Amino acid sequence: MMACGHRKDVITLSSFLDDMTDMFAPVEYPVTLYTAGMVSSHDRSSVSPDDSTWFANEDGFGYERLEMNEGREEKVLFEEKHPGVITRIWITTRNPKATLRFYFDGHTTPDWVMKSFDFTEFGLNALKDNSLVQIHTSYEKGIKGGQTFYLPIPYSKGCKITLEEPEGWTGVPRYYHIEYRRYPDNTEVETFSVEAARKYSDKIVEAGKKLSVPVKPKGRISKGDSVLVLPKGNRAVTYLSIKVDGLDSTVYENTMRRLIFKAEFDGKQTIRVPLSDFSGAGMGARPVSCRQMYADGSGHVISYWIMPYKEYASFEIENMSGTSCEISLEARTCRYRFGENTLYFHSSWHASDGLQVTNVKNECLEWDFSEISGGRGIYAGDNLTLFNHSKAWYGEGDEKIYVDGSEMPVFFGTGTEDYYNSSWAPVVVFHTPFGGAPRADLSSSRGYNTFLRTRILDLIPFSSNMDFDLELISWIPGTVDYASTVYWYGDPETDNTVASDPALYEYDLPAPPPDPEKFVISNSIEAESLIPSYMSDGLNVDRQNMAGFPDGMWSGAKQLVFYGGRLGDKVSLVLDGLMPGKYEVGYYLTMASDYGIVAVSLDENEAIRTDCYFPSVINSGYIPLGRTVSDGKVILNITLVGSNPKSTGTMFGIDCIVLKKMES
Repeated sequence: MMACGHRKDVITLSSFLDDMTDMFAPVEYPVTLYTAGMVSSHDRSSVSPDDSTWFANEDGFGYERLEMNEGREEKVLFEEKHPGVITRIWITTRNPKATLRFYFDGHTTPDWVMKSFDFTEFGLNALKDNSLVQIHTSYEKGIKGGQTFYLPIPYSKGCKITLEEPEGWTGVPRYYHIEYRRYPDNTEVETFSVEAARKYSDKIVEAGKKLSVPVKPKGRISKGDSVLVLPKGNRAVTYLSIKVDGLDSTVYENTMRRLIFKAEFDGKQTIRVPLSDFSGAGMGARPVSCRQMYADGSGHVISYWIMPYKEYASFEIENMSGTSCEISLEARTCRYRFGENTLYFHSSWHASDGLQVTNVKNECLEWDFSEISGGRGIYAGDNLTLFNHSKAWYGEGDEKIYVDGSEMPVFFGTGTEDYYNSSWAPVVVFHTPFGGAPRADLSSSRGYNTFLRTRILDLIPFSSNMDFDLELISWIPGTVDYASTVYWYGDPETDNTVASDPALYEYDLPAPPPDPEKFVISNSIEAESLIPSYMSDGLNVDRQNMAGFPDGMWSGAKQLVFYGGRLGDKVSLVLDGLMPGKYEVGYYLTMASDYGIVAVSLDENEAIRTDCYFPSVINSGYIPLGRTVSDGKVILNITLVGSNPKSTGTMFGIDCIVLKKMES
């Protein structure tokens, strides 16, 4: 928890919406105290850093307690008994059939009921197509995925949120974060209600629009090349533009990482970060678009962070790349009274190579994402940029944020992608007003990935220090190269004690790994492109993306997979529209720990039997089937004939069928 302040008049949904759209809101350290925190579904067996369960990862089943309400069994997800406001709710599940209930101010009857675990069903017309509800890239309505919900939900005396799950859905994971502010008990807060939601509906719509459009820069313009000295006196930077010209594509990415952006305010250097990373883009300096930052991916970076100063300030780009380029700086400043609670803008960078990530609990470690100490501050955002040397997802690790010496994390998360407002291990580029993923090269997550999060109402103030640890948990053991950039407001003496000096850091960006989705076996017909002409009644079929499995390569990165089968079940695949003539036929299967034994035959020829059991998921390699004379059509039959004693199932899958036309 942390101490910060707020104005003394009545706090309402309206005033919170004003704060969300006020770029100057995080600049001042207020007077009236409040505390900030988060409750999540993290694994409740994680109770101490000294315990063997500290890295427990069943994060989809945690909650506060069970209770009965009017005959209903409800899981209490969140409960506060003080004035406050919910600033961010992040949720996701594989089945949203459930009921969420909000109880305000100690009421025993719910004040707001949502018939789902899906905030598109919150029930407020003003939130339709509103940026206050961010839909995750994995979202399929009624099936899978989630949202991040940014509508402030204030309450006068307390709030309780419960979940009622439908009968028969035990065992389905449901992940959540609920972030909040707690105010002193004498604080006047207007509780969220149907009436308040209607009263401020126009303002809710307007706030969503304001967060989605670029800020219009105001103030006096100053220009320079690689060094820019700003006007003297009580002022604040409202807009900063950095343009880098003269770079071709062969040197662009490495050069942007070796251009060091530095800023000095009133004699104190508070920013020293690679330009690519300060922009929010990280490795590769790709495009960025959020409320506080913009980058076009070609050398133009814009910052909308408010940066106040008392007397003087300067910006500088130091070129450590050895590559010549043209640099121009432009800033706008306005008059701003620098008072005793005004904070300086800071940004720092921390890089580590060869970090071990693993799924073995007793081998898991944590990485020092940042450690800020020395004075007051307000944490305002960060990005994580990395090169993943392993072939599968790296981001199972939770964030653990300690504030002002807390013994346990005040913010205990459920996964790296969850912290960055997405879900289900996505490797998809996306941009929102609140951050996004500027880089996501391969669906397997191998190679380059960057996540960005900027905080608006969900700021984390601290009175003396804030430590951010990130668990290094992955799907399979491997290594990653991580770098974090953090953005905060603070006193001059606040500092990130684990910051790296980019001028001393030698790192050439590795070549991107090959894209498994572009891997194609020659002369092949992709099985996932075929519709079975016959399939036994008990079988189910799916087209499965295989790009995330590290121990093999699949043509087109997909397979046609069958499950739910019993011995004797059969599938027929017809290859039609072929040129008449002789063909040599073969195929590629998938092997895994829950796969069965199949027999594959060509037309009515003798079948070839293959045991598809293997401890990990691999491609079988080429299996020759024989030769046939075709009049334009070939039929491939697959029959489930058995199961290895070591196998846990009877699934089977086919990657592709290879047809090599032979000369007559």
